[in-house]
Amino acid sequence: AEIWARPRAAVAAARPLAAGRLSRGLAQISASEAAVAAAPAGSGVRSDMRNIAIVAHVDHGKTSLVDAMLQSAQAISGSIDKDDRLMDSNDQERERGITILAKNAAIEYGGTKVNIVDTPGHADFGGEVERVLNMVDGVLLLVDAAEGPKPQTRFVLKKALEMGHRILVVVNKIDKPAARPDYVIDKTFDLFVELGASDEQTDFPIVYTSAINRQSGDEPDEVSDSMEPLLKKILDLPAPAADTAGSLQLQISNIGSDPFIGRLGIGRVRAGRVAKGQPLGLSAGPGEPVKSAKISELFVFDAMGRKAVDEASAGDIVVFSGLSEFNIGDTLVDPADPRPLEPISVEEPTMSISIGVNKSPFAGKAGKLLTSRNIRERLEKELETNVALQLKDTGDADSFQVYGRGLLHLTVLIETMRREGFELMIGCPKVIEQEIEGARCEPFELVDVELPEEYSGSVISMLGERNGNMLEMGSVSPEGIVSLQYEVPSRAMAGVKTKLMSATRGLAVMTTTFAGYKPWAGDFDKRDRGNLLSHEKGTATGHGLKNAQERGSLFAAPGDEVYENQIVGIHQRAGDLKVNVCRQKQLTNMRSAGADEKTNLSPPTPITLEEAVEYIEDSEFVEVTPAAIRMGKVGKK
Repeated sequence: AEIWARPRAAVAAARPLAAGRLSRGLAQISASEAAVAAAPAGSGVRSDMRNIAIVAHVDHGKTSLVDAMLQSAQAISGSIDKDDRLMDSNDQERERGITILAKNAAIEYGGTKVNIVDTPGHADFGGEVERVLNMVDGVLLLVDAAEGPKPQTRFVLKKALEMGHRILVVVNKIDKPAARPDYVIDKTFDLFVELGASDEQTDFPIVYTSAINRQSGDEPDEVSDSMEPLLKKILDLPAPAADTAGSLQLQISNIGSDPFIGRLGIGRVRAGRVAKGQPLGLSAGPGEPVKSAKISELFVFDAMGRKAVDEASAGDIVVFSGLSEFNIGDTLVDPADPRPLEPISVEEPTMSISIGVNKSPFAGKAGKLLTSRNIRERLEKELETNVALQLKDTGDADSFQVYGRGLLHLTVLIETMRREGFELMIGCPKVIEQEIEGARCEPFELVDVELPEEYSGSVISMLGERNGNMLEMGSVSPEGIVSLQYEVPSRAMAGVKTKLMSATRGLAVMTTTFAGYKPWAGDFDKRDRGNLLSHEKGTATGHGLKNAQERGSLFAAPGDEVYENQIVGIHQRAGDLKVNVCRQKQLTNMRSAGADEKTNLSPPTPITLEEAVEYIEDSEFVEVTPAAIRMGKVGKK
């Protein structure tokens, strides 16, 4: 009864959905389908335009594919080097080799404009994926020709299928010696069926590509040195619905900023027309008040940049400025006939972390942005564009609790602030619990591990100790590789990657994705060894470190400045131990002048921001400055 209570036009417009998810599908009709349902008959489509998103698992080649398409369509003058990755413009994106922020580009091919959105593949940045899918009509699902669909492929594909989008499957990296396209296509089809795709969605077209070599083709053994086969298949995807005569509907799906013209809104015109300087209304959703607004500048995407226009119509993805107060999900409407769209829903955060003023003995030596006011302003600015982030005050005026979709989501923000000149003190990350049907529940991760068979015992033991539940263990491949799938509490994943790499000599490949909330898994020991703590403030010496390294592995190197209770290493036993790494060698006539040459020190263990945040427990902190990342113990005297 609840299903058929919806308007018949909206039900008729929704694509046929699998019986098992009919009610959910109708409850989550995409904004584009809702717009079509509400549009008058004969409103037509924009045959001269395609709006597509590229979604895939981390490192399957999304950004390289966009570069290849830009070069093939001659949207960029000159050639694009294989390692350029134009769409990954952020420093951290280039260093990590992943896409963090969704970005737009546009090409012209065969008289048709193709708006392309490159989306993040990591589940921590899922907020970006959800918003982007609201702007497009078709999706390029990219899968690796050797690896096949991975956990985060599942995450983004589920979102696209729920919105009713048509999928074009692109099998990339076909040039790999280990490529197995038939296996990958079978696995992709199984995944579509498992996620409840409609008959129309499971009958997906396929293109085979090697994006880095600028090659594509309709068959794996018939690829040409051109991206034309791919571009032709893109033109077969649905064209955007275009009710140009209707009342204006422009939903804001992303927010940007420009140093010259201020805050920018990015969204797709669902219906009607929008012009520069035109009086408009702004509404947060149906039933919400309509505020008056006016756009001062209007742009559309052109290659990797923006092009100023005076007017845009239904189907266009536009960028506008002139409005100071708006949120993602708001709709620009015609004030005479306001028809706001349903606001965009984004999944809730699963992890929180405290970010505060640096109060260590070395505070203020390296950074220039030190106060709680600086930190608050920067976090509030981040909230304007980072929709999956939340900020709450704590009882301490110098500390803030920041909520995000995962540890990577939060540490990317911290690393960005560090590079901007902030000094921060970071607390132990905590998962966000929920009470579901009276039961205490916590977030779980779906963990997929591929590793050599001889190391599987130690990995099974490690995940078992952390209350992990094995879901599947595959048979051994001809190369001696075995795959494991576990459900593990999110709080238990801290430090797992480092231990996994140590246990398997770096030969394991681990991927994780959010698996939802499940009953509390119980307590477990996070780590079985204590810390080596600095005994005093000073400069670490080779003599002091030589004695300390007999007690465990070290993070500090000779010449490093340390302070009391700084964590300088990992103790080889349980419990913390204070060591004097600043100890000087006494120069008396009882020692030879060349004795220091015999001091043999093991290289210190380098530690990244992610590893440091994963390592700490309650009563410990990470000190983040532009010059260094240190860990310390609170209140240890």
